[in-house]
Amino acid sequence: MKSICVFCGSSDGNDPLITKAAIALADALLERNNHLVYGGAKIGIMGAIAQRVIDGGGRVVGVIPAFLKKKEVVHTQLFELITTKNMNDRKLKMLEVSDGFITLPGGFGTLEELFEIATALQLGQHKKPIGLLNINGFYDELLASLQKMVVLGFVKQHNLELVLVDTTVEGLLCKMDDFKAPDKAVW
Repeated sequence: MKSICVFCGSSDGNDPLITKAAIALADALLERNNHLVYGGAKIGIMGAIAQRVIDGGGRVVGVIPAFLKKKEVVHTQLFELITTKNMNDRKLKMLEVSDGFITLPGGFGTLEELFEIATALQLGQHKKPIGLLNINGFYDELLASLQKMVVLGFVKQHNLELVLVDTTVEGLLCKMDDFKAPDKAVW
């Protein structure tokens, strides 16, 4: 994986462990010479991780829809800024330019990005690893709900296992490095 897309909040939230983990992820990306692909904003957790990679001399590519760019939330120090027409085009571009995906805590948009990219993997539209960094139990209830979907027959266990989960940056990156996508769609 050369370019890793990070989905995360455009807000800072109120748990300092989340920001600390985002910075640890940025440091790991720098150490591994990975490029960061993200939503292009200068605010929130996404702004913090981008700034850390920039300050460390890493390559950061932002992908932002034009309407958000106009609201002046765009980061202006990026290696490259890709402007899309809308949110759907943003996700398609992120999929195109990234070799893997990591989801940190965030809100509705973060979950929407995670589920769309996971659905695309399930349907065989890509073979890239998807990681969920479960910082300080942030995603415990979501993971329990996903497991309930398995129990009730709405999600197959092998599809749920396509999303790699860990509580540490190092553990998650190792799982992603070892990921082997199914040969065919597994839905």
